Amino acid sequence: MDNTEAKKYPIGQFQQPEKISDQDLDRYIKTIKDFPGKIKQLVENWTNEQLDTQYRTNGWKVRQLINHLADSSMNSYIRFKLALTENNPTIKTYNEQQWAELQDSFNIDIKPAMQTLKGVHKRWVYELKALTNKEFESTYHHPDQNRDISLRESLAFCAWHCDHHFAHIDQLRKENNW
Repeated sequence: MDNTEAKKYPIGQFQQPEKISDQDLDRYIKTIKDFPGKIKQLVENWTNEQLDTQYRTNGWKVRQLINHLADSSMNSYIRFKLALTENNPTIKTYNEQQWAELQDSFNIDIKPAMQTLKGVHKRWVYELKALTNKEFESTYHHPDQNRDISLRESLAFCAWHCDHHFAHIDQLRKENNW
């Protein structure tokens, strides 16, 4: 993996597991549960200058990334709820890049995004822990990917997504000795 690729995918690109065990689900749920506290601990004392640093060339500023994480978590949580209450609903996609350019991602203090992460993840984990194996097989249709995605698969991706973006910020911290 070259340096550009390593910066873009510090933990590697997402690889959909062939089989997701109950132990895997437990690990993914723990990742979702722990993520808000983990990201808060990483950035809570950062200055505006640090938060306005790009984590890689042609990448978002850390501030945008944290707001993206809140946006992504909200969308993922809603997708889970839709799949649990409807028969294979077609989800609404969104343009992450354009969302990250809106003022509420670009300029605002990160505290509201951190509060959103904490609240959404708490509710999400509460629901996840109550799901049966049958409910984890519930699906939604992703129109951009033109395929049905089970909640089991979606949770694997969401856990990777948390770790992926945490690694972006942590890598920046290490590079700058922050």
